[in-house]
Amino acid sequence: MSDEADVLFSITTKHLNTGLRGFPVGTCRTSRVDPQAGVSYVGYPIQRLADLDPEAVAYLLLERELPADDQLASFKADLKARAGIDPKVLELLRGLPREGHPMEWLVSGLVFLGMASKTGDYVEDARNLIAWAPELVAAIFRLRHGWGDPIPPKPDLGLIENFVHMLGVPGVDPGPLTRLLRTFYVLHMDHGGGNLSTFTGKAVASGAADMYTALTAAMCGLSGPLHGRANQDCLDFVRKVGSSEPAEVEAFVRKTLADGGKIYGFGHAVLRAEDPRATIQYGVGEQVCPDDPLFRTALTLRTVAVKVLKEFPKVSNPYPNVDAVSGSLLHACGLADSNYYTVLFGLSRITGIAAQIVDERVRARNGRGVPIYRPKYIAQDQDPR
Repeated sequence: MSDEADVLFSITTKHLNTGLRGFPVGTCRTSRVDPQAGVSYVGYPIQRLADLDPEAVAYLLLERELPADDQLASFKADLKARAGIDPKVLELLRGLPREGHPMEWLVSGLVFLGMASKTGDYVEDARNLIAWAPELVAAIFRLRHGWGDPIPPKPDLGLIENFVHMLGVPGVDPGPLTRLLRTFYVLHMDHGGGNLSTFTGKAVASGAADMYTALTAAMCGLSGPLHGRANQDCLDFVRKVGSSEPAEVEAFVRKTLADGGKIYGFGHAVLRAEDPRATIQYGVGEQVCPDDPLFRTALTLRTVAVKVLKEFPKVSNPYPNVDAVSGSLLHACGLADSNYYTVLFGLSRITGIAAQIVDERVRARNGRGVPIYRPKYIAQDQDPR
């Protein structure tokens, strides 16, 4: 147990109605967010994991150890054997209104999957969802976008390679997109236990709800503009900058701040250094789209925005976070509609949240599970009128 868990907190009225920010409510054994070092999974820095097979990192979160070669082969074979979601789910997706946001489609799809396929076993349902989520998300892209019917899976390709195959993005080279999404999937899998989507999913599961219901709730939490949709805002911001020339970018940043605006993609609730996940993505961008105009703008912001934000003493973290460049990279690799970026985030986060739910429901307290979440609220005087 870390020293921070031994600190006694004195809760006063000033701490109420602050979103539980900073208050420990449990333990998380899958991942940690350190203010300086950034995100780690089961003790492994994210930098060490970013280029591994996505299946290996999913195994790490589920089993809390990196797999040996034979274990990884067995896990891949297990996911392959599970491939192919119930056709009824695809038929139900066809009836959804295209006006609905892609995250609303994902939430609906998880509900449909649960009704058609849940087992009630958290471990089994977690593995099923890891295997099925790529097919579900690919179908959402194709049906909502009007690209055509869902493409049958080829699970021999590997988790993300199969996902790109099922996406079938018209006119897009699958090579750079696959390279990006392999890393994107790993970087977004998990982020400690207290972010909104993970906390929500675990809270719902604590009432003995099944894995699908809990992850549906988690994706509802992820869908908000202050959580999972931040990468959309970051891409929109990069587009508005309109230049990669340092002087012009600096002028835009200063004017935005002077007008009371926000520099999207910079700052973090916990981190006090550049997010290693951003650092990794900048490196991927140099490999797959070094000359893309939006990526070049994001690169310039990486230095210019930090320089300007450091002039403000109240800014505790002026550095790029994971969203600073991810949208620009997805756009450059052929996924131009930013409305879908949160669904890609959700595709990855399903794995991490499922792993945490398994931990809390199956392993915690010698298998008894964490009790139902029941925080205390203080009754406030009410006007009887």
